[in-house]
Amino acid sequence: MSKKNYKISLEIKAEILKKIKEEGVPVSRLAEEHGICTNTIYQWISKGVKGSPNFREFSRLQKENKELLALVGELTVKLSHSQKKS
Repeated sequence: MSKKNYKISLEIKAEILKKIKEEGVPVSRLAEEHGICTNTIYQWISKGVKGSPNFREFSRLQKENKELLALVGELTVKLSHSQKKS
């Protein structure tokens, strides 16, 4: 049996891990369904799914970061004003 050399997308990895953790689907069943070695899935479980975010996720994170920075700025100004009044 030859070894398959292809990458599994982060979305598929996340879906597989979700089915294992939330639905209790056996690793062996998912490995067979996706043509993946069970050891590979166990490695994902131990490491977690890591990788670079796609462009959509990156854009969402940038927007969220800007919103959080604006919120921190507003809170800093309010705190500064309240401390000056005291």
